[in-house]
This record gives sequence, structure tokens and C-alpha cells, in this order.
Amino acid sequence: MKYGYARVSTLDQNIEPQIKALTDYGCDIIRQEKISGTSLEGREELNTLLEFLRSGDELVVTKIDRLARSLKDLENIVFDLQEKKVDLSIVETRINTSSAGGKAFLSMLGVFAEFENNLRAERQADGIAMAKANGVYKGRKPTIDDELRQKIIDDVDNGMKKTEIASNYDIGRATAYRVIKEGVLSLSLIHISEP
Repeated sequence: MKYGYARVSTLDQNIEPQIKALTDYGCDIIRQEKISGTSLEGREELNTLLEFLRSGDELVVTKIDRLARSLKDLENIVFDLQEKKVDLSIVETRINTSSAGGKAFLSMLGVFAEFENNLRAERQADGIAMAKANGVYKGRKPTIDDELRQKIIDDVDNGMKKTEIASNYDIGRATAYRVIKEGVLSLSLIHISEP
């Protein structure tokens, strides 16, 4: 069977052209999701599909970067597919891993996909640095203010658990941990500076 996988990075991107291309290619089932492709984490539809595929099946994507943006992720996916005797086809480049040439070309495309992703990250970092230099970029707004920060530190002092604090104030656990760590660090600096 042919299984299609379509992915866009953001909710406002149009996934329909991919769905049409996969349908035209003859995919029997198409799984889709709107999530970043920089990692395999959190990509439930892809992971479900990869677990479900069986020997003789074919996984179809429109472009290589719809499947993976890093060479490591791509190699892991291709390896797992080969172990299961599942072919991978990329519609736009007409690559199919059932041939040695297709496998080699796929590896080269993976290198270019990772290179493009790295270039995008560099351009973003350069843009942020330029905006900071011009006084335009202020960074992300803080998720918590000084009043909430103090409440969190007080709750820790009263023995409340970090996950409970995060839940009570509707913040992420990482944010709660960071605030607590900063609070402990500032307290230790006060004690060090005291005579």
C-alpha cells in the first residue's frame, strides 16, 4: 500500500497542495500534521505512520524536507524503513529508494536539506543580531513579572513542589525551574557578599 505523509510547519500554511500531490500519486492513506520538521519529537502522525508501515508498503512525501530537516533524522527514518522493507518515494524529485541510485540521491538531498536549515538558522541569528545592534530587537516579553517571581520563590520556601507551582500559576515547568534557580542563585550571592 502507498501511504502519504504531508506536513507544514505552521497552522497558517496551506497543506492542500501536498494532499493533492499525494492523492494524484496514488496514496491509499494520507497522514498530515502542522508542526515543525526540525525534529522528530512531537510528530505524532509521522511516528504513527512509521510504526504502522509493513514490508512491501511505500511511504510517499512531496519533498524531502517534509519528512526531515536534519540528515541524522532522515538517515534514521530511511534505515528504519529499509529494516522493514518499506520503500520511500519523493514526488517532486521522483526518487524511490527501491534502487541503489535512488538511495544515493536521497542521501545527497538530505545533506542539502540540512544545509538549507542551517542557513535559515544563521540568517535568523544574523537578523536578530542586527536588530539588537539597531536597538529594534527587545527579545521575547517575559512570561512572568517580579510579583509572580516572588510568589513562586515564596511557594518554594513553603515546601511546594515545582510541578505544583507550574500548575498553580499556569506556567511551564521549565519556567518554574528557571525562576527557582535564579532565586536560589541570587540568595547565595547575597550571602556571599555579606561580611
